[in-house]
Amino acid sequence: MNFANGKMKQTICFLLAAGALNLSAPAQPANAMNTNKTESATFGGGCFWCMEAVFERLPGVKSVASGFAGGHTANPTYEQVCTNDTGHAEVIQIEFYPAKISYEKLLDVFWQAHDPTTLNRQGEDEGTQYRSIILYHSEAQKLAAEKSKAGAQKNFKHPIVTEIVPFVKFYPAEEYHQKYYDNNTSNGYCLMVITPKLEKLEKAKIIQNQPQNETGH
Repeated sequence: MNFANGKMKQTICFLLAAGALNLSAPAQPANAMNTNKTESATFGGGCFWCMEAVFERLPGVKSVASGFAGGHTANPTYEQVCTNDTGHAEVIQIEFYPAKISYEKLLDVFWQAHDPTTLNRQGEDEGTQYRSIILYHSEAQKLAAEKSKAGAQKNFKHPIVTEIVPFVKFYPAEEYHQKYYDNNTSNGYCLMVITPKLEKLEKAKIIQNQPQNETGH
């Protein structure tokens, strides 16, 4: 073998070896889930103080904010919403990690966190701002909500009246409404309404006993 042929043979062997190494490397799944990716969910189920306290106690939830959605008035105040003239409902905006908790799981908790069969009312809280509502952020969320609602009906004697509507805009409520339960656990409403609900859901192992999200105490 002359020098030129020997050099060519070495080059071919090197390329073959490199190719073999590449073939033996584990393939990365094209649809691998990014564990840092977050999505939004928007629910209304009565007073947002209560809903916020429930959902912030779910592992996989990054943050929960209380506010208003589903109406026609821009930048409404709490007082305006309470007049029933803005069309808004008290809602929570949830930012969650789909890799840690699914939208379907959030829906399961939603049905158990309030009574979706009472029109414009939760307990003693009455008015359109207290209506049961799911505001979907995508077609996938819409389909999931409709399927979940149909499945949840078997757990209720009366028809579920929850609205399922497209999300348009979320308006955060005033600062004193944010994390209201955590900052006011001795408040009468918190003691009589929110604490018993949290204890019931915790006993059923639906939520944790402390906030799990990044803004929790």
